Amino acid sequence: MFVGNTVTWGRIDLARVNTACIPILITLLILCPFVRYFSCGGVFDGVVVDEWKPGHAVKKKIDLELAIERKRLSAASIDLPTETRRHIYRETIPGSIDRYRTDGLRYRRIHNLFQSVIIIGSLATSTAASLAETPAPYKWITVSTSFSVGLAAGFTGYFKFRERSFYLQQTADSIEEEYDAVNLKVGRYRGSVDDATALLEFTERVETLKNDQRKRQQQLDQPTETPEG
Repeated sequence: MFVGNTVTWGRIDLARVNTACIPILITLLILCPFVRYFSCGGVFDGVVVDEWKPGHAVKKKIDLELAIERKRLSAASIDLPTETRRHIYRETIPGSIDRYRTDGLRYRRIHNLFQSVIIIGSLATSTAASLAETPAPYKWITVSTSFSVGLAAGFTGYFKFRERSFYLQQTADSIEEEYDAVNLKVGRYRGSVDDATALLEFTERVETLKNDQRKRQQQLDQPTETPEG
């Protein structure tokens, strides 16, 4: 756009073109950090990725699945007491908390991205639509921005990214609260003199929180019912 204005300076009036293109340019500049953030060279689960090789994610996923399967086979071959299993279960809780928070953060980022598209696209559409005498080819700017806003609003409403993020974060916080309470013997575990009893109550409480989260997830996965006319 800068080159075009320089070349045609004093010969062709590009005022309308500039007015129509400036909102689009601003939109792209604002969205660039988001694209960078979600790209492979950005931050992925808190780790800076300088180079993402093809097949790297698939290989890591397979390695993780194999490690989990070996762990299950090893655990099945050992007849551990129930109390020992509960101690092992307690030690896996930090990993569960991290997974819930990672998923919640991912949904929150997607929601914020779509909300940015809606806000910026709405402003760009209003600006482009106000140019009543804009030539027909540039009317496509209004069409494209309106389509982007509608698409982002549709995805946000259907997949409920904000609700998913909220419930995942809420579950992670509740489980972490129980984990800290049973380790420090505070809250509901303050009067527990028997570690086995406290551990049993802790396991039941965490499983209840996980089940509640699964039920909420299932409710969010259900399509929104439309009233019959």
